[in-house]
Amino acid sequence: MKALILEHDVMMADLLETVVSGLYSGATVFVTGSVESALDYWSKFGVDLMITGWSLPDGLGLGVARAIRQKDKQTPIILISSRSDRDSVRQAAQNGINSYIVKPFDVSLLHDRLRALVKQGGFDLEPLIDLERRLRTSVDTVIQLPCEISTADVIQLMERRQDLSPSQLAKRWNDEMALISRLLDVANRASFKKTGEPVRNLRDAIAIMGVDMALRQAVALSLNISGHLRHPRLVEKAETFIELAEKVAHNAQIVATRVDIDASEIHVAGLLSRIGELAVLKVMQEAIDQNCSISDDQIESGLRAWAPIFGNRLKVQWHLPIQLRELIGAVHVLPKATTSKSLLVMHTAALMAADGSDTEECLRLQRRLGLNECDLEQLKHANAETSGDNSWQSD
Repeated sequence: MKALILEHDVMMADLLETVVSGLYSGATVFVTGSVESALDYWSKFGVDLMITGWSLPDGLGLGVARAIRQKDKQTPIILISSRSDRDSVRQAAQNGINSYIVKPFDVSLLHDRLRALVKQGGFDLEPLIDLERRLRTSVDTVIQLPCEISTADVIQLMERRQDLSPSQLAKRWNDEMALISRLLDVANRASFKKTGEPVRNLRDAIAIMGVDMALRQAVALSLNISGHLRHPRLVEKAETFIELAEKVAHNAQIVATRVDIDASEIHVAGLLSRIGELAVLKVMQEAIDQNCSISDDQIESGLRAWAPIFGNRLKVQWHLPIQLRELIGAVHVLPKATTSKSLLVMHTAALMAADGSDTEECLRLQRRLGLNECDLEQLKHANAETSGDNSWQSD
């Protein structure tokens, strides 16, 4: 399936992308803020769904809708606009708009409208294909990690969003891997466009987006019907990878504090250290949902072959800053002759999380970082406990 999003507001476009890619797993989502670019894409590839704003820097979304309707009467088109007057709604209908949504809108409303259009248009997912081809073709699509955020919990937060600060939300979502990765992606796109400065931690990401937009992204992810793993073996593997990532993050945070370096970015890097594996599991679930049979051996071999590829691709796709990418990479491979304390911390934390505390390499790294017996004892206790703490308090 191919979806076209025509919206010049970067954060709004990212929100729409989150909703669409969550509903249509494996979809190709083309996002642009230019009428010319949208028409060019449509003329070359065609689309199965279009969402557009009203006014764009180089024209009107209605103009694109009108051009599409001259040759295609079936493709669902949704228009999202701050105009709520009757004339605007009537004008949209006259130009073939299937659904008109007024800003500001409830994300769940857009979600429901899209689901209704899926039934109406009779969209089908890709035909049944083998796992290897599915993995190969999925690398360049929009990938959202398996997400277990409760919609009800996020809605409760939205009801009191005026009283919430970025720091409070960051503390609440400190261990939500899928949400952290998405918010960093959105915030970095916005930040690079405005200032060119990277965003490296969750609190700063929420501050740049604003609490309201961060909550709307969270709702969109929570409604991601394709974002949940159901196959028992995939669930088991995901739980193992998530637990390992949480241990790395927790260990790295403790070590970073001991050696007096900023722990916020370190913690995020640890949580994102298994994004490649989780993305592969997500694609495998999508294949199973399309009646593709996958053996345990295929799961293991697929993870070995594709997790590094997906991990590296996602770090680029999500616009993660170079420094954060390097921290994530150091979890797996420590660059030779590095003197960076941050990279040493990440690799040490990874070795300890994988029960490699007593290896010669880990002991050598601990000495280089200047960790004492008290520090090491605390880390051992930390590894024995459940990673993360979901409690939070107001600032």
